[in-house]
Amino acid sequence: MNTTLAGMPLGRTTHHDLAPALAMAARLRLAPRSALVTALDGAWWPHSRDLAVELPPLMAALDELWGRITRVTVNPMHWPVVPPKVDVAGRFVHVGRFVEQDPDKLILLSFTVGRWDLLVIPPETAPASAARLLAAAALPGSMLSAGTLMANEAVIGRGVREAQRREADWEVTWETEGGACMSPVGEPLGDPHASPRVRGPGLPVMPVEAIPLGTAAGMAAAGGSGRTS
Repeated sequence: MNTTLAGMPLGRTTHHDLAPALAMAARLRLAPRSALVTALDGAWWPHSRDLAVELPPLMAALDELWGRITRVTVNPMHWPVVPPKVDVAGRFVHVGRFVEQDPDKLILLSFTVGRWDLLVIPPETAPASAARLLAAAALPGSMLSAGTLMANEAVIGRGVREAQRREADWEVTWETEGGACMSPVGEPLGDPHASPRVRGPGLPVMPVEAIPLGTAAGMAAAGGSGRTS
């Protein structure tokens, strides 16, 4: 990707520099200003797959930062309709279809400034997953492609869902078994959150932290004789 124009770094900005209303509308995060070569300039999380609806707020957020965007290119794989142009605040931005382009990427061209590549996060993506992708795509110096980032997130997402499933299964097992198995003397076993318990001669069972320090029961619980020197 070109990162310089006439020997000067192309303008980049973080999402914090965007006007809050525009950033929220566009759900956009951009890589910080840097001379580092990167595969992507950030990520965009549209609300739908309707380019006529989604592109105007994106252009509004980017025009003042990168100059007037005049052309956008997409792979039609993930876009049901690719209009030849879209109306952006009374002007037209041309939209190109390229099947050779990474289907998870949007390319933006400015007539006077240059080119930027954005990861396109699917609209139906869960917020936690989208947050990871937004951060990864805006990492300075990263050479991971849009397709690689999406593949990596798919692996991470499967791991998270599997961990959640195991946790849910454990909770169900815990509830259906009455909360814990009981030992022959009536003390609950198997609760990983329960406090350690001790029993002294003739003393009721109580959590260790509940035994006052300095008492005979406390000394017995600690393994002492109850005598002081």
